[in-house]
Amino acid sequence: MKESVTRELDRTDLRILRLLQADGRMGNAEIAKRVNTSAATCHRRIQRLLAEGYVSGVRALVAPERVERGTLVFVGVVLDRSTPESFAAFEEAVRAMPVVLDCHVVAGDFDYFLKIRVRDMVDFNRLHGEKLIALPGVRQTRTFFVLKEVVDNAPLAF
Repeated sequence: MKESVTRELDRTDLRILRLLQADGRMGNAEIAKRVNTSAATCHRRIQRLLAEGYVSGVRALVAPERVERGTLVFVGVVLDRSTPESFAAFEEAVRAMPVVLDCHVVAGDFDYFLKIRVRDMVDFNRLHGEKLIALPGVRQTRTFFVLKEVVDNAPLAF
């Protein structure tokens, strides 16, 4: 695999990133117009931003309630052991669960924090009883049902 060389971003690169972050479907010609460059220059810059890893992917944001995933739940997980093997086994298992949107190792009362979307509380109860507590090394979970989403998936500020 070819290793790319990263460089400092200039104002135009940052403007392109902000525009892509706001609307990943925006076409190259529109981005070029908004950043005051030619379409060819803009295309080269976008390709370079992709190659250098500044953009890790582009995807649609699906409205969860429209696909019966309107209930957002955070789950704090404590493992029974803090060993590299137990962490690796847990992480491998949780990666295989499509319902888990995010999984983070955290400091504090929990080892991991999971972000999960389900249909409703009944759906979560089934998931918890059948899968979450059966994940490798899980000693304890603590569930937080989201009552209101104030900010979700906000764009990065830079």
